[in-house]
Amino acid sequence: MATPTMALPLSTQAEQLKERLLDTLRQRGLRMTPQREAVLDVFFTLPEGDHLTVEEIFEEMGNQPQAELTASVSLATTYRTLKLFVSMGIIRELDFSEDHKHYELIRNPEAPHHHIICMDCGKTAEFESPEIAALVERLAREKNITVVDAQLKIFAECANMVDDDGMFSDHDSLKK
Repeated sequence: MATPTMALPLSTQAEQLKERLLDTLRQRGLRMTPQREAVLDVFFTLPEGDHLTVEEIFEEMGNQPQAELTASVSLATTYRTLKLFVSMGIIRELDFSEDHKHYELIRNPEAPHHHIICMDCGKTAEFESPEIAALVERLAREKNITVVDAQLKIFAECANMVDDDGMFSDHDSLKK
């Protein structure tokens, strides 16, 4: 469950990313409606690496400063907006083998990352791997395909994902 956040001013990098995403919408002949902007703004208030369900995104919109402007955004509109953003490559839909999907903002499509999912507590950790990226590139060449997205999910148990102090590991060792 997402914890309520107070919206902070967007960093320059976040502003540039948001502008790039707005350009993507415009290039496809779509407007940035208040509802679409409200969904997108949720992702900019989260720490990088957070993965939210549709319900959490919907709930988080109510915690945004413009909540009164987006109070009319329905759960159905949130689903449709996420589906649109996924089809445009703005948001990534993640299946962690639960009864619902999770979503994350694609901040850098050139730097794919992968996930370790704890089967006990449901927490996730992200990692990058040059070896996996090289394998995907090699397969794309061999099969003569264009890879749109590649995701590796590793399912683990807490015993392997908890540090000695009992805290959930951020798996920094996997990022090497």
